[in-house]
Amino acid sequence: MTIKTKPVEYMHGKTKCVGYMAWNDTYADPKPCVIINHAWGGLDGFAQDKAIAMAANGYIGFVLDNYGDGAQPETVEERSAAMNIFMEDRKLLQERLKAGYKAACAQDEVDPSHVAAMGFCFGGLCTLDMARAGMDLKAAISFHGLLGAPDLPKKAIKAKVIIAHGWDDPMAPPADAMAICEEMVQSGCDWRLHAYGLTTHAFMNPEADDPKMGLKYNADTERRAWNATLELLDEVFGHHGVKAA
Repeated sequence: MTIKTKPVEYMHGKTKCVGYMAWNDTYADPKPCVIINHAWGGLDGFAQDKAIAMAANGYIGFVLDNYGDGAQPETVEERSAAMNIFMEDRKLLQERLKAGYKAACAQDEVDPSHVAAMGFCFGGLCTLDMARAGMDLKAAISFHGLLGAPDLPKKAIKAKVIIAHGWDDPMAPPADAMAICEEMVQSGCDWRLHAYGLTTHAFMNPEADDPKMGLKYNADTERRAWNATLELLDEVFGHHGVKAA
């Protein structure tokens, strides 16, 4: 198996975005694609590693550059400022996400009829908003995502949804979890909430260790959430044949 990676430039209006794609060139046919939405720190090594993990599982991993220009804010203040531009304008966020979705689907290696998305923290919200916007996704997985719904017209959710949520997450308290459950019920989509006890925010990130902000890695929860993700991806992509080059 040979995993290759490359940057992929795409435009949203006048903003240049630089995504990151990983794929296994052992297979000749276009393959299912898993779009990855980065956390509030921008398109970083953590997000890139998830793309490579998807390639190792036989899919295309495609990380969106949702901030644009490859921005990677460093301080808490810088990250909050970059994220809040889109938190305060969810229509702008959905338009940025649609541009990335189209860029991923346009790649020769990708089968655009078999696309899923996942995301972490802010990226979890991005993934849920992709589903809320009615994008043609087979699956949408949010890891410790921000859960509040946008004040935008509702569209049919096509994806099968997993919300992997730390019950003690201070950034998405139990009331938010209950609200998104009701939202998913009203949408009529295939959904599940995995609520993990003794788990706070950023549980998927081994470098997360800031109890004051509620950021703490949890290896058990990471493993359980990741296994559930791979199971869902196998379910929605399992019948997609690939042919060795």
